[in-house]
Order: sequence, then structure tokens, then C-alpha cells
Amino acid sequence: MTIPFRTRQTLKRLAKLLMILLVVAAVAMAFWLLWLQRFVVYTAEEGAILDFSISLEFAPGEEAVPPEPVPPVSIYYNEGEDIIDTSTELSQLHGYYIDEEALKDIETVRTQLRALEAGTPIMLDVKSIYGNFFYSSKVSSKRNSDLDTAAVDSLISYLTTNGFYVIARLPALRDYYYGLNNVPHGLPTAGGYLWMDDDYCYWLNPASQGTQTYLIQIINELKGLGFDEVVLYDFYFPQTGSIVFNGDKAQTISDTAKLLVSSCSTERFAVSFTGQDAAFPLPEGRSRLYMQDVAAADASYMASQTGFADPAVYLAFITDVHDTRFDAYSVLRPLDAAH
Repeated sequence: MTIPFRTRQTLKRLAKLLMILLVVAAVAMAFWLLWLQRFVVYTAEEGAILDFSISLEFAPGEEAVPPEPVPPVSIYYNEGEDIIDTSTELSQLHGYYIDEEALKDIETVRTQLRALEAGTPIMLDVKSIYGNFFYSSKVSSKRNSDLDTAAVDSLISYLTTNGFYVIARLPALRDYYYGLNNVPHGLPTAGGYLWMDDDYCYWLNPASQGTQTYLIQIINELKGLGFDEVVLYDFYFPQTGSIVFNGDKAQTISDTAKLLVSSCSTERFAVSFTGQDAAFPLPEGRSRLYMQDVAAADASYMASQTGFADPAVYLAFITDVHDTRFDAYSVLRPLDAAH
């Protein structure tokens, strides 16, 4: 069937009009989405949500709650005759760890702990990557709603008063709530936003005095609770080109690690770090390097790469593998592995 010429012309005009309308709609949608971005808020519970109560007087990425004044923390460098004695020998560790998931069943944890000998090393997770504390911290009021904080407090008391070598583990530079409420101490992007990772977590700037003070406060609080050692993980700069940082990243990590050890370690308390590889700049003093996700076949090679005079003591592996090749060094396995 032949379509009349006038009909074809009419259809062409309608097609052009429809195309123009589609282009206009696409442009309008793009501008609408750009406008809508300023109302996007990330939460740990729900991910990205829209909050139209946000004031437009602030630039995007600056909607964080104004930071509360951070009380100053005296920082001492151990130099000269008044140096703190950190030469007391650390011992090789063969023990167990209790992670956040295990803490949801405190009674089972207590039952498992009662079967262990006094002096057994126990590593306990005390804080999440979002900034939720698992115990009653005075540094922050943020609590993990999935855990019984009072029960964790009781567990810490049980561990510290019954002869265990107790280690606290926490994320250092990955902290959603602290980053949200302390924008100047986070890692910014070129657009002025705080950089956020795939888990909706902000990362802190290790060169910031506010970040350093925050970490020192947490470490000293844990020391006061009776812990024998603290292990800081997520202690590095994220691998992304989106972060704006004017300085030597490797040197900054090294300097901040030295600062934390110098300020917080004593002859009875160690400040340790989880490294991504054997090249982590472990400070001199009472400190240990922890490594995770290492194959048993690579344990000896990793030990040789650290350059430690006594890797059996200063290198600790965190693993759920029962391979005995780890046992030549310090090693921590899940508490379930003890039974």
C-alpha cells in the first residue's frame, strides 16, 4: 500500500517533533538529576537516600554536622634520657580472635573462653568501619545496635582480669561517622567532597592533627581498660586517583605510625598495625606487624621480606587456616578453632 505524499510529510514532521521532545526531556532529566544530587545523603543503614531538609546554603559535600571541639592531647616524643622504656621483649603469639559476628553470641564466646588456659592471646574487635563502638566508649557515643554493649563491657572485664593477653583491633583511618562530623579531617576530592569508598565509608587524613588526636584518645582509652595491645587496620591511603593530598603518602603513613607508637606505647602496652604487605614501615619500639589473607605457602617468604630480626615475634598472621606453616610465627585463628 502506497502512503500518500501529504501523509508522509505529516509523519516526518511528527517524527521530528517527537525527537525534539525526547531531546528536551533528556536534557531536563539531566539537569534535574544534577540538582537532586545535593540532597543525596549516605547512611550506614540505608545507603543513599534523599533528604530535602538539607539547606542549599552549603556547598555539596559540606552538610556534615559541625565538629565538636576536640580536647587537646599531649603528644610526647621519646627522646634523650627521659625515653619511655619500650624495649621489654614481646612474646610470640599463638591465640584466637573474636570478630564482630562472634560478638553477637556472647554466651557462646564466654563458654569457649572458659576452656582456654590463662595467658592465651585473645584479639577482640572493638569498633566498626562506620565508627560504631562495640563497648561503652567515652570517645564517641556511636554504638553498634546489633550488639549488647554492656555484655561486651563485661567480656572485656572478664578477659582483662583473668590472665589473658588481650588485644583490641579497630579500623584506624576508615570511619564514616567521624568523617561525617569532622569534614576538615577527612580525605577530600577535587570537587570539595569527602571521598567515600564502595562501603559508603569516609576515610580520614592521617596527617591531620584531629585524626591523630582521635586515634590517640581511642588507644589510650583501650589501654586504660586493661588491653595489652591495640592493632590498627585500614592504616593506609586508599588506592584511588580521586583523593587530593599534597604530600608524600608513604612518608605520612610512616610518620603517623611513629607518632602513635611514641605517644601511646609503654613497656607493657604495644601499638601494632595490620599491613597490606611486608613493606609496611613498622616503627621501632613495642609494635608488631599483622598480616591477613596470606597463603600458608607464602608465610616464610613474607617473613623474609619484613627484615625483622625475630619475625616469629614481630610478624603475626591472622588466618582461619589450620596449616602448621603459620605456627613458626605469631598466629591468631578464630575462637571456634580452639574447639
